[in-house]
Amino acid sequence: MPESSLPQAASPISPLARLAQCLHAHPPARVAGWRDGVALDHAHLAARMGAWAGMLERQPGRHFALYLDDSLEFGAALLGAWQAGKTIWLTADTLPASCASLAASVDGFLGQFPAAHAPLPVPAGGAPAPAWSELADDFPALVVHTSGSTGVAQAIPKKLLQLCSEVATLEQLFGAHAHGAAVVATVTHQHIYGLLFKVLWPLAAGRAVHAHSVDFPEQLAALLAQGPCVLAASPAHLKRLPEHLDWTGARAQLRAVFSSGGPLALDSALAAGTLLGRVPREIYGSSETGGVAWRQRSQEHPDDESWQAFPGVAWRLQDDGALAVRSAHLADDGWLCLADRARHASAGRFQLLGRSDRIVKIEEKRISLSAIEAALLATPLVDEARVLLCDAPAGERQKVAAFIVCTAAGQALLAADGKLALNRQLQLALAGQVEAVAVPRRWRYLERLPINAQGKTTQALLLALLEHKDAAPRLPHAQLLESETGGVASRLLFELRVPANLFYFDGHFTDAPLLPGVVQVEWALHYARLHLDLPAQFRAMHALKFQQPVLPDRPVRLTLEFDASKASLQFRYLSDAGQHASGRILFHPQAATVPGVGADTPTPAASAC
Repeated sequence: MPESSLPQAASPISPLARLAQCLHAHPPARVAGWRDGVALDHAHLAARMGAWAGMLERQPGRHFALYLDDSLEFGAALLGAWQAGKTIWLTADTLPASCASLAASVDGFLGQFPAAHAPLPVPAGGAPAPAWSELADDFPALVVHTSGSTGVAQAIPKKLLQLCSEVATLEQLFGAHAHGAAVVATVTHQHIYGLLFKVLWPLAAGRAVHAHSVDFPEQLAALLAQGPCVLAASPAHLKRLPEHLDWTGARAQLRAVFSSGGPLALDSALAAGTLLGRVPREIYGSSETGGVAWRQRSQEHPDDESWQAFPGVAWRLQDDGALAVRSAHLADDGWLCLADRARHASAGRFQLLGRSDRIVKIEEKRISLSAIEAALLATPLVDEARVLLCDAPAGERQKVAAFIVCTAAGQALLAADGKLALNRQLQLALAGQVEAVAVPRRWRYLERLPINAQGKTTQALLLALLEHKDAAPRLPHAQLLESETGGVASRLLFELRVPANLFYFDGHFTDAPLLPGVVQVEWALHYARLHLDLPAQFRAMHALKFQQPVLPDRPVRLTLEFDASKASLQFRYLSDAGQHASGRILFHPQAATVPGVGADTPTPAASAC
């Protein structure tokens, strides 16, 4: 098969091998970034690097998992660990399954991991800068620990030279757009995209960074207006920017917008461009490949969905249409075959056609799940679609499940004629296009697809929706936007959309349904227990306030903050309209439950419901 040419790789900027030395050479008073609006200089960053390096030099073992929600502190810890000769394992979360998998591979945990894994304490204060050494290109700098979209854990090692190549390529492609701009992000640095765009590239290029990811669009609009900046975001965040907010300042100050984690629909890309003044540059890649290609959609060429390969990245198509790449971002100079199918487009570009690993067998027939999704999206009833093959009991045939976000026409049909009528319409649309055994037998109609903190819709999140019965739901559609767990203080941010057919709206009240306050308390406990080690026994409830009602089909954000030292859970329900409810739940600190498992002693909210 023909392949693209292999351009010359970019020349490194501040090579990561000498990054600690380069940062130490900066003027001490030069701003490295901001934490909660307070400027932090390079003297502070160098002192924190020294503190982490000093602590880790005294620790046996080489492999350490690192999790911190502060990008500046994370950068100092990462560079300090490298100076101490340690390999850092990067994990997207601190959930029990992730930590258990990490524990089998690492010699210790650093930062905000659960106490059960005995994380080493964050070193206090600073330390005099030692004589920073230059690292070897083949230094084993990083292991990206990821479960991808399937839930199967992978450990992907990265040598320092691979990361250096990525940073140099980003500067070659986008450095002119980011010159003199601070970095703002709605994504975490705990995955490869955020690590590159929020930590390594800014540090190597000498750009200041806002240490914390931005949770709320109101905060984002204000922060982007403060001065020249670039934004690193994901499709999940960009397609939900509220139009009613004042983005005038952002349009004046933004130099570039980046998006990764999945393709951004054309209408979402252009809408974000209208609000922010910059159409997002989408980045295509993975934890294993690093950055592969990029694109920027335009109103002038709406049908152009093609991608331009990064400098230094060569690509070709296999005989089966699968995309293969070769670049300095990989562990060797061989070709890596990806699970994505593609075709040649104009000017040496390629267009993605879906994943080749989404071919399944049902009743000995090869079925393309991507083709089913494409057929559903071709109807005027479907805006977004995901289909999965469900496990079946022994002796039963496997079934396909479909997860649908309806268009306005689909929503109207669902409201007027019900779920069975919409099921039938979509099944008829698939007839003649897919095998009869592949027509979905299980359907879920959603306000939006669920996403995790990285803005991705995973198989695990979709399969969890099948556990809910078709009867009136008792929980909202929930999406975890941010997760900062481990240590003494933990914080979770959810976006909730309360369906109109919620069980608790029945009779409360007939003409004007309102979400009962006791249910709001129960939901706070429910989602806290899913992700946090809460003490088992309820003690008291303080400062309970209900300022304004939560209404059907109106998005609200739920913030949960747990202080383990005080056995206190603070919750708040907020939206663009303001605060809806808040309160503080206190527990007896003697015992703790397993996350996701409720205590034997019912909470007041559970008893009342």
